[in-house]
Amino acid sequence: MIESAYIHIPFCLSKCFYCSFVSFNKLDLKDAYLKALKKQIKAEYKNDLLKTLYFGGGTPSLLALDELKSIFECFNLSEDAEITIEVNPNDVDIDYLKGLLKLGFNRLSIGVQSFDDGILKNIGRRHNSFEAKNVIKTALDVGFKNISVDLIYGLPNQTKESFLADLKQALSYYISHISLYGLKIDEGCAFYKNMPKSLPDLDLQADMYLLACDFLKKSGFNHYEISNFSKEDMFSRHNTNYWKNNSYYGFGCAASGYCNDVRYTNFSSLEKYIENPLEKEVSHIQTKQEMLEETIFLGLRKSDGINVFEINKNFGIDFDKKYSEVLDKYSDYFVKTQNGWALTLNGMMISNDILCEFID
Repeated sequence: MIESAYIHIPFCLSKCFYCSFVSFNKLDLKDAYLKALKKQIKAEYKNDLLKTLYFGGGTPSLLALDELKSIFECFNLSEDAEITIEVNPNDVDIDYLKGLLKLGFNRLSIGVQSFDDGILKNIGRRHNSFEAKNVIKTALDVGFKNISVDLIYGLPNQTKESFLADLKQALSYYISHISLYGLKIDEGCAFYKNMPKSLPDLDLQADMYLLACDFLKKSGFNHYEISNFSKEDMFSRHNTNYWKNNSYYGFGCAASGYCNDVRYTNFSSLEKYIENPLEKEVSHIQTKQEMLEETIFLGLRKSDGINVFEINKNFGIDFDKKYSEVLDKYSDYFVKTQNGWALTLNGMMISNDILCEFID
């Protein structure tokens, strides 16, 4: 049984300069898109009892409450399901937040990125610092108990001091989760063609990450995944399902899913998806080796690492023997756990290099 589903809402009023995600300023196609989305859900969802439902984007908070409700009602949700929606600070007001809570959303992921107005302007965000602070305070006031804030480090003109100020500002509210992302400039974003000046170098980015890890640990947050920190047990259950390499539905334009050993991605063209939401841009039956590799590199993203006993049992291998060269080569970056192996903090910082070594 599949217990998680992701819904992609691919609409944005404008594109942030660093963003290469699939999103469009084509709100005139919203009605047609929602019709196609519900067609896909009706055809592919098997009425599984879901434990997590995640609305991502794009900007899901551009949808009206009744539009969200029409999608919400397509699913069979457990009583304690984690139901997340990503929101932009300037798209929501107190009535909208109350409406989300009434619908059943119990987790907010707020795209703050920074509380510095100058930086926000330089990266093309539409909100300002006041709006970011206000949406967090309002969400708490209306009754949201599980709030995650996204912050980016390595932004133009950002310093360790200004990044620490962002962290302190976020923690001045009772939020339960923080996601930290290093700035990555990929092909397809505005910064790729017009590289910003005054970018922190890789050493400074690393210093910012280490500073954040130390500060958040001292503030009572659990560093449970490379980029994610939570208070107590308020980790993202939806994303943890990914890192455990479990199955999940992916609904909507450019959404990916993993069902019955098949990894698929829906059309990334909005028009193509609307025309035929049941056809896949990519559909691939995984081999046993691919499953093994994904189990390893997804699992090593988690702070508690991988369970070697389970891997040996499920894949019929001796992990330590099969990957002895990798473990020896990066011995300073691995720590032996009760159940297997995990990356050290320094290992997390070079995780891309290390994880590539496990791919055959």
